[in-house]
Amino acid sequence: MKSIAVLGLGKVGALAAQLLVDSDFTVVGVDMNANPEDHGYDVRKIDVTDAAALGALFGDVDAVLSCLPYHLNIGVSDVAHAAGIHYFDLTEDVPTTNHVRKLAETSKGLMAPQCGLAPGFVGIVGANLIEQFDECRSCRMRVGALPQNPTGLMGYAFNWSPEGVVNEYLNDCEVIEGGERKMVSAMEWREKIFIGGLELEAFTTSGGLGTMCETYLGRVANMDYKTMRYPGHFDLMNFFFHELLMREDRQKAGEILINAKPPVDEDIVYVHVAAEGFIDGKLSRKEFVGGYKPLMIAGKSRTAIAWTTAGSVVAVIEMVREGKLPSSGFLKQEDISLSALMETRTGSFYTR
Repeated sequence: MKSIAVLGLGKVGALAAQLLVDSDFTVVGVDMNANPEDHGYDVRKIDVTDAAALGALFGDVDAVLSCLPYHLNIGVSDVAHAAGIHYFDLTEDVPTTNHVRKLAETSKGLMAPQCGLAPGFVGIVGANLIEQFDECRSCRMRVGALPQNPTGLMGYAFNWSPEGVVNEYLNDCEVIEGGERKMVSAMEWREKIFIGGLELEAFTTSGGLGTMCETYLGRVANMDYKTMRYPGHFDLMNFFFHELLMREDRQKAGEILINAKPPVDEDIVYVHVAAEGFIDGKLSRKEFVGGYKPLMIAGKSRTAIAWTTAGSVVAVIEMVREGKLPSSGFLKQEDISLSALMETRTGSFYTR
């Protein structure tokens, strides 16, 4: 794998493309609104909903990374499958992942959705903790992408896709509870978490576990994923979506929220993963807790949410190139070694 098309050159996509260039890949960026002069690699204006145009591009590359809104990924994955190339995306959308998984049954290349932060990196961390136990009774995964200096009652800024956030807040969430795999509502099971003395609240959101409930059913009795926010956020968003009925118009809800809380440059990504179980007959608890801030990469300051998301998928792509991951079929994030990921050029950012 030497050449890769990166679809969508927003903050995450543009950074992923640059990281791939820095890791010696030949990159073709695709974005209808991008200025080719702003990037140090080939950039083309192609309609990503045009299967014929995408097919022509995919005939010239070995892989595609989709950094597009989740609802466009099914079409992209179909074209990638037909072209016989590797497919990677960042989606948290469960139906999209199920579609990609079906394609993987007959794919010539690797089909690897959910390669971002959550799902993605957080699942790799969770799997690493689970494997340290002889018997694991619970694994709780939490991620919060937040402004460092919040203002207002909501304490938030939309540094991530508003469509993706709305999707996570409203779609049902898969969990394992008491040994049973089940679906629960989003924005439930609120809890208090402290990281370095900072108080946060966490609640269920969809998609963050990827395929982990299927993988660990019968092995881990309790497993769930929650989003972390500053205190007070939960009540306001619950009011917005349910009492004001904005859940009935997801597009409008996203427009209102991004207008009210635009992105910020000074953000922070908190990761809190905890597993409990028995090691040599003794009950133990293992934790992975981190707070990631913006980094200077390729001469520019990159937001925490951009580099933690782009960094995970590019590290996975590096591992595929190096033969450390399969070259065909379906890739589950929990099958990726955390230590091997952090040994890659891009994965090493997580150790800074």
